[in-house]
Amino acid sequence: MVVCASFACLAQVSFASQQYAQDSAPYLWMIACVLVAIPSGLILLARNSYPQAVFWTACLLVVALPYDSLIALMALTSLLARRQGTKVTLRSVLAAATTTIWSQVRDALHPAEASIWHAIFSKPYTGVRYGNTMVMLVDERTIIASAVVVALIAVAIATLAGLHIRSRALARVAEAKAQSANEQVSRLRTTLDNQQLADAIAAEAHDTLAHSLSLLALNASALQAESRKLKAEAEQLGNANVAGMAGKIAGTTEDIRRQASGALDEAHSVIDMLRHPEDARLQLAANDAEASLTRDSLLQLAANDAEASLTRDSLLQLIGDARAANMRIDTWIDVQQLGQLDESIGVIAYHVVQEGLTNVRRHAPGAPVSLQVDANPPQGVHVHVSNPTTPQSPSHMADTRKGAGLPGLAKRIQQAGGTCQYGFDQHNVFHLDVRLPWVG
Repeated sequence: MVVCASFACLAQVSFASQQYAQDSAPYLWMIACVLVAIPSGLILLARNSYPQAVFWTACLLVVALPYDSLIALMALTSLLARRQGTKVTLRSVLAAATTTIWSQVRDALHPAEASIWHAIFSKPYTGVRYGNTMVMLVDERTIIASAVVVALIAVAIATLAGLHIRSRALARVAEAKAQSANEQVSRLRTTLDNQQLADAIAAEAHDTLAHSLSLLALNASALQAESRKLKAEAEQLGNANVAGMAGKIAGTTEDIRRQASGALDEAHSVIDMLRHPEDARLQLAANDAEASLTRDSLLQLAANDAEASLTRDSLLQLIGDARAANMRIDTWIDVQQLGQLDESIGVIAYHVVQEGLTNVRRHAPGAPVSLQVDANPPQGVHVHVSNPTTPQSPSHMADTRKGAGLPGLAKRIQQAGGTCQYGFDQHNVFHLDVRLPWVG
């Protein structure tokens, strides 16, 4: 580009100098123009950093000096390729068209011996260089019209070339942005999948681990009460050995109850960390600890977490364990064709009963419980658990910790297409009412 631009400027100024005598002032001006034309193409080297400045400088050179417009057209292409905007495009194209037409028409108006356009339309082997007069094949109007048409065509080619380069650059940028967006979507999808998996594992851990630990604590409390009763009876009978052993058993069961309660709190902390990994990272960072939960480890944890489904045996087992822990339960059980119940719905229904009983043991120990379970294909699964509470304790029944207890269970039920309602009536009776479809 540098060489071609400089050569075109040199060619036109060389033809233009033929009309002046060598000892005249205009001829000295032409010599100065030749000296400037040689390095003029070097301004195109700055087109990447300063495309507008290069373009306007090139136009100024072509208008002020007898140069060809090729350097301005090259600068126009670079400008359009690197700058966007309708105003910039229209202004630069109009300036380039004016400059190019001026350059070509100026050359066409020169005398025949000093014009490139006259040389193009002259009869072969005529002119001063051949020792005769130049003979033109067309008239002056045709030469000028040809110069204008060629100038406009050259501007159109330069404009289209610049716009094409710009469109290719924009396409590459758009492709890079689309690829970056796709990668971002992929990362977000992976994060969402991992979070959904963590939520599912947290729900399972809460439903199974919390149930078992609360049952263990309740049984320990019952055993402690029996041990103390045995100790009191032994002391009344004067049997010191039995009284001492009963006292040790009571102390041991108190330790078991306390440890089970602490383990239950720790389990809830771990569950909250699973549900809220960002908060967990901040918490662990504050303790200078690093935690990493991979998908494989979460899947392994889920595999180790046995899921129980709603069957007659599992339902009777839950009720039997609760009654063995001294819970008073009135039941209404009407289940049909449980073998055909959707497996995922059966798992959720089992955990509803489990969570309902666990909730009573934790927040209303000793209160009588009413349990109703209806299951059949036309109506789906209906579970209702209710228990009275004291006016001082209702606020503890609905565990409002984000993502834990009943709120976490309600989320699973809603995802399965069911409904979950829980709360207190005017008599301070807590109700948990869940309806699930037969097929998830």
